[in-house]
Amino acid sequence: MNAQDIRNAYLEFCKKNKHVIIPRAKLVPDNDPTTLFTGSGMQPLLPYLLGETHPAGTRVADSQTCFRADDIDEVGDNRHTTFFEMLGNWSFGDYFKAEQLPWFFGFLTDTVGLDPSKIYVTVFAGDKEFNLPQDDESVEIWQKLFKEKGIDAQAAVVGSEADGYRRGINDGERIFYYDGAKNWWSRGGKPATTPVGDPCGPDSEVFYLFDQIEHDTNFGEHCHPNCDCGRFMEIGNSVFMTYKKVDEKTFEELPNKNVDFGGGLERIAAAALDDPDMFKISVLWPIIEGLQKQTRKQYADHTAAMRVIADHLRVAVFLVVDGVTPSNKEQGYVMRRLIRRATRFAFDLGIENDLMKLAVPIIIDCYHQDFPEIAKQKDEILQVLEKEEKAFRQTLRKGLHQFGKLTSDGLTGEEIFKLHDTFGFPKELSLEEAEKQKITISKNWETEFDAKMAEQRERSQTAAKGTFKGGLGGHTLQHKKY
Repeated sequence: MNAQDIRNAYLEFCKKNKHVIIPRAKLVPDNDPTTLFTGSGMQPLLPYLLGETHPAGTRVADSQTCFRADDIDEVGDNRHTTFFEMLGNWSFGDYFKAEQLPWFFGFLTDTVGLDPSKIYVTVFAGDKEFNLPQDDESVEIWQKLFKEKGIDAQAAVVGSEADGYRRGINDGERIFYYDGAKNWWSRGGKPATTPVGDPCGPDSEVFYLFDQIEHDTNFGEHCHPNCDCGRFMEIGNSVFMTYKKVDEKTFEELPNKNVDFGGGLERIAAAALDDPDMFKISVLWPIIEGLQKQTRKQYADHTAAMRVIADHLRVAVFLVVDGVTPSNKEQGYVMRRLIRRATRFAFDLGIENDLMKLAVPIIIDCYHQDFPEIAKQKDEILQVLEKEEKAFRQTLRKGLHQFGKLTSDGLTGEEIFKLHDTFGFPKELSLEEAEKQKITISKNWETEFDAKMAEQRERSQTAAKGTFKGGLGGHTLQHKKY
């Protein structure tokens, strides 16, 4: 099954289990000044998990587009993307563990066709300090499910992530108890930092094993499900909102317990291919194929550049659809950074013009059937992104030329500021360019850069006071960093 098949099969699966399918929320949250983007599948559903009544009832499901700007610099390895879809189903005081875990396991093994012998799960180990029991109920359910597939699934107490690296996995072990830093959900994290008054509870995560990957001991001595070496990839997580924290030391059970499930579409699709390279899936690989055809360069030789372009332009398309345009503030600034990064990496591939004309139609083709809003706005999407690309191409050529002049003896914060201020070359690109060319960066570059920025703001304010007499100069704008 490809990614599109999995998305549609999941929503049909949820329909059969009496869920109402709700539309995705926009990548830019409505009426939420606390965050720039929708970063998880449950974020738009949080009010209902906290007690509000959902207009669609007690069982809902969707495929939510998500964007995490913090991951921009991580894109380039086999599994990090800034944009992803979360398959989600929720119970608001309706079903619980006995229904949720068999549903997801059945979907993975019977619908998607994953090999159950490559599936591993984690559960909450409990917390004695707060009198929270270990999640034996979920373990019993998981053992029964694995047994039905002919697998004797042994449970093991691991504890912390560090403990996992020390002990590894013993023969027969398939279910692992981890502490609250890994298998507890609340808005504050582990039990000790859960806000008083909030619902919270244990979760059970599902991992797929890519056994063709050798464990990298740079991450830890032994591999385990929460290892970062790439052998295990988390593909889904069922949160069981069981408790409410009533004071700093006490949790009590909720009268109506909720389920919050999220499964990564891209990751499940990678597991369906049994290929740890998430960029080989059907909503990313066509973009890379287009790049290979256009440049006559191979993915194997230019992996990071092609991954960055595929990821960044995919989210840029959805941002246009959701009302964002490139600018120098908030969401528009992040979008501009994505487009500029993609354009810069395309430059390395020899694409000096028309990146958007090449890639955007491919992205639209991957999504237009399942997201009609993309089909309706295809002309606007291309127009917005082409305009930004053309503007940045000029900046890029000038900036790269000046970059070579300024960095012969290393790169200082003052030089980064000059590239930014005079030539429009973003500081992020200066830092990336220095890393590519192995140019030394001043240890104090941030202090130097910030000092120059402060001087510039002071000059701007002085100029404003001289121009706008009558007090307008006192209404200064607060500078935000994103």
